[in-house]
Amino acid sequence: MQVVVTGASGFIAKNLRKYLSDNNIKLISISRHDFKNVKNETKFITKNYDEKIFLSKLKNSDALIHLVGIGKQTIYNDYSQINIELTKKIINLCKKSKIKKIIYLSGLGVSENTSLGYFISKFKAEKLIVDSKLDYTIFRPSYIVGKDDYLTKYLKKQIKTGQIKIPGSGNYSIQPIYIDDVTKIIFNALTKKIFSKIILDLVGSESITFQKYVKEFSRGTNTKIKKINLETVYRESISNPDSEFGVDDLNLLIGDFKGDYKKLKNISKIEFSSILKLLKAGSLL
Repeated sequence: MQVVVTGASGFIAKNLRKYLSDNNIKLISISRHDFKNVKNETKFITKNYDEKIFLSKLKNSDALIHLVGIGKQTIYNDYSQINIELTKKIINLCKKSKIKKIIYLSGLGVSENTSLGYFISKFKAEKLIVDSKLDYTIFRPSYIVGKDDYLTKYLKKQIKTGQIKIPGSGNYSIQPIYIDDVTKIIFNALTKKIFSKIILDLVGSESITFQKYVKEFSRGTNTKIKKINLETVYRESISNPDSEFGVDDLNLLIGDFKGDYKKLKNISKIEFSSILKLLKAGSLL
């Protein structure tokens, strides 16, 4: 089996590529940034995903896993450019290469009723894929956590200062899922027909308040937890491009979105990891 992976240098892709490689999947991996190869992998580095560079190599691939996305806008990269226009390009790439299956990671909380710019761009990308006449699996992930994800790196950095800052009350919930479970589920989506033409929430079994998550994560480190006024954090995120939280990061965190874990479990048929157990064991530190 041959699979194309876009956004190959990112946290999810690094773990997924290793898992697929270990399961004898041949990989063609594409990224704007350089990355370390795994076995059975051909890599391409391209800033604008210029198809002339790799189109001829993609033919006879069985599927494409589209992992490119941004969670924070800048004047150089905006949601429309990355989440919508690049998805159009990837769909055309699939058609030209006769790739029949696309797997896409959207976002938990995406719907046609959203008013959030990030979610609107993701919903439009989903619609492009659904209307493309390709076979598809669209996942809407909550926080995907492991040793090197964005949230984990933020908390580790805060622990080094001796204090973790929590925006607002910290009583809003997240429904994180462990990266090892994600790689298994995506592998199943490549190989099982039950994942055909379906949109699924990609969430863990436990809904945890952010405050509890932070307490368990920092257990045994003598780290203080400080709640910051939400208005102050929002003001910082709007005026400072280097702020620890972007505007949409805050909207996603405080949105308190819940996913349909039971549906995912019934379809995937895997044993999910307990995030609380991983936190208590210090496995994410």
